[in-house]
Amino acid sequence: MSFLAALQFLTSIPLPGKREASPEELGRGTAYFPVVGLIIGLILAGLNWLLSLVLPPAVVSALLIVALVIITGALHLDGFVDTCDGIAGHKPVEDRWRVMRDSRAGAFGIVGVVLLLLVKYVSLDSTPPVFMTAVLIFMPVVSRWAMVYAIFVFSYARPSGLGTAFKQATRWPQFTAATIITLVMAAALFPLFSLAGLLIIFGVWIITTALSFYLKHKFAGLTGDTYGAINEVAEVTVLVLAILLFNYIGSM
Repeated sequence: MSFLAALQFLTSIPLPGKREASPEELGRGTAYFPVVGLIIGLILAGLNWLLSLVLPPAVVSALLIVALVIITGALHLDGFVDTCDGIAGHKPVEDRWRVMRDSRAGAFGIVGVVLLLLVKYVSLDSTPPVFMTAVLIFMPVVSRWAMVYAIFVFSYARPSGLGTAFKQATRWPQFTAATIITLVMAAALFPLFSLAGLLIIFGVWIITTALSFYLKHKFAGLTGDTYGAINEVAEVTVLVLAILLFNYIGSM
């Protein structure tokens, strides 16, 4: 049930007999975050193949971003917007929490999400077609692993909230399982460029660590919204690093 809880929480995919998952099931579900990412990636790869038959690459890239937002229910984008709003200005931690709980999007959040989607679109559109399938599958896998890493390593800010269930239940077994799944996917998707997948994971780890320390400083710990922001930044990091690596490989 922990896998179904993770799938239900991280996506808007309809499930038969859908029921409300308990906090414990949600928390243990972090071990399956990369598996959910794999499902998302396979859907994106399938859509890319289908749409590429009838549409130019630039339009396909835009529609893939739309599809990703729909599949995830804009869950992580919403967290990214709230996090950007909370970062803005010089405010006490409690005021930053209050801003993040506000359902209205502020100017900083709107600007942040526009820039994020712009970079994501340009990066997708610049990815070499021969590597597109692997990148589309790997991107959500690694970004969901990045959330598990942040949940496991960094303290949670508030004494209550949905994120506490993830923090309390994410221990070594969950983190280890998520990491092994991600490493296996790296080996499976980039067999001819065995180091590429590992280098992407390493780069995402560096960015996630730096971002988590920064967010911890701003909010006295991480929150559910910052987990979503970390996912979004990790997705963009995968795309940018993939372009750098594959362009380098192509120039050799």
